[in-house]
Amino acid sequence: MSSLAAARADNFYYPPEWSPKKGSLNKFRGQHALRERARKIDQGILIIRFEMPFNIWCGGCESMIAKGVRFNAEKKQVGNYYSTKIWSFSMKSACCKHEIVIQTDPKNCAYVIISGAQKKTEDYDAEDAETLVLPVDEDKSKLVDPFYRLEHQEEDLKKKKKAEPLLVRLQRVSDTRHSDDYAMNKALRATLRGQKKRVAEEEAAAKKVGLGIRLLPPSTEDAATAASVKFAHKFDKNRRDKRAMIYSGSIFGSSGSSKHSELESKRRKINASAASKLLVGGFKPSSWSEATVPSKKRRV
Repeated sequence: MSSLAAARADNFYYPPEWSPKKGSLNKFRGQHALRERARKIDQGILIIRFEMPFNIWCGGCESMIAKGVRFNAEKKQVGNYYSTKIWSFSMKSACCKHEIVIQTDPKNCAYVIISGAQKKTEDYDAEDAETLVLPVDEDKSKLVDPFYRLEHQEEDLKKKKKAEPLLVRLQRVSDTRHSDDYAMNKALRATLRGQKKRVAEEEAAAKKVGLGIRLLPPSTEDAATAASVKFAHKFDKNRRDKRAMIYSGSIFGSSGSSKHSELESKRRKINASAASKLLVGGFKPSSWSEATVPSKKRRV
């Protein structure tokens, strides 16, 4: 936008034919200061941006209009509540162009739907929402009764006495914590420095081990978990095999063990002779060749 167009948009541009005798620029141009928003100002209607105060159901298409949706509404005065004006807002829904009329209710400090929509009822529990329950009109009228008021005052006094020690302790703790700002700042900075130092030490220890991540400090839970894990290895397996062989052997003689040792020595000799033949350039005799050699000798 050029500077001239910006000046015109801000109403700071005065054309050459204008003079102070002709009044303001709006009077000179024959327009209202609010422009299009005041096109029905002669009827007492002003166009404003109205924000929906609660969730409603549209009366034309039964679709929900959420709280906070904004409309171009026609604002006009329809009455008074004592000295407070009652305003009416007329707008058209974006879904089906159905007209919705909402008025203010100064007596109850709320908005009232006059036509075109229905308020969405949303019930909730005050304890779950952690809010205070405001007294109903009936309870307000009952407070005029002196006996009813006396009973409620006694209950309120009991609640106050019961909650007073806790409130006093909380107030005392709050006062001690916020009494010295310098000490609080000093303690906080010391805690942050210790935390940064601990993080730097953990990162250095992780780099020494060759890890790219920071390891947390050891805890008793980690030690107990690591101690409960058992890894299987060859030593236990060999020990179990030896014990099984000992249990299966005879207790009266060592003939079984001597035969076992003789078989092991024969197997070692056979393996050694076969390895020497392979190194010299011979071949490993197969079961078929060994079976054919004695048959030739028999023929001869």
